[in-house]
Amino acid sequence: MPELPEVEVTRQGIDAPLRGARVVGVRLGKPLRWPLGCGDGELLGATVGPVARRGKYLWLTLRREGREAGGLLMHLGMSGSLALRAEAGAPGPHDHFDLVTDRGTVRLTDPRRFGAVVWAPALDRPPADKLLARLGAEPFDDQFTPQALHRALRARRAPIKAVLLAGEVVVGAGNIYACEALHQAGIHPAARSDRLSAPRAALLHGAIRATLARALALGGSTLRDFSDVHGASGAYQAEAAVYGRDGQPCPRCGAAVRRLVQAGRSTYYCRGCQRR
Repeated sequence: MPELPEVEVTRQGIDAPLRGARVVGVRLGKPLRWPLGCGDGELLGATVGPVARRGKYLWLTLRREGREAGGLLMHLGMSGSLALRAEAGAPGPHDHFDLVTDRGTVRLTDPRRFGAVVWAPALDRPPADKLLARLGAEPFDDQFTPQALHRALRARRAPIKAVLLAGEVVVGAGNIYACEALHQAGIHPAARSDRLSAPRAALLHGAIRATLARALALGGSTLRDFSDVHGASGAYQAEAAVYGRDGQPCPRCGAAVRRLVQAGRSTYYCRGCQRR
């Protein structure tokens, strides 16, 4: 599933090229998770403003006569990716949405169709506000401090890996990045979140930021389908210390990396250097 680094890489790839572009066409393919929420003709003639990100959602601002006129909230789902092409060509069976502008076409490709493109009048108006309501702090915001993380963890009794994946404390630590951050911080993925001390929460805070920053620098991770808007794959997965390395030696202590299943998701950890 594309996580925060992959979505941010996508945002960076379309933000500058599309600013000021005029929408000249819209194509809808097979239904996605939710309906578009407006007639496709209602988007014609709008110009594209800044592209923002909130968690794993992209917000593509639309303007008319110099004023904001709503926007498109986009989610890549489990297997989606956006491409920006000067000439998009005929859509394939998994190409479900095209936003055609005078600077190229943004195409959403999603084999599983769990992605979404939804129009909303503003981020704080339905349906956008409901979709974003439970998202936690952005990992690089000033408000996300070690102290804030510790307070939030103390209010939850679930395993720390599950808390990170839920995205209600901090967004962006998806499966691969949660595994890697917990390994870097030396915390067992099944440790109860409310029992983590302030010093250990501070270690985790730093590990989350460092892991996501490194993933961003490497273009995210490509495990199956993800590519950036120009078709390039991410490279972070090649540097993973524990994710996907079941039975291989931990690069820190040499003990074998182990795999366990938490809430239906594979978790990788080192029993030697990650303690509860």
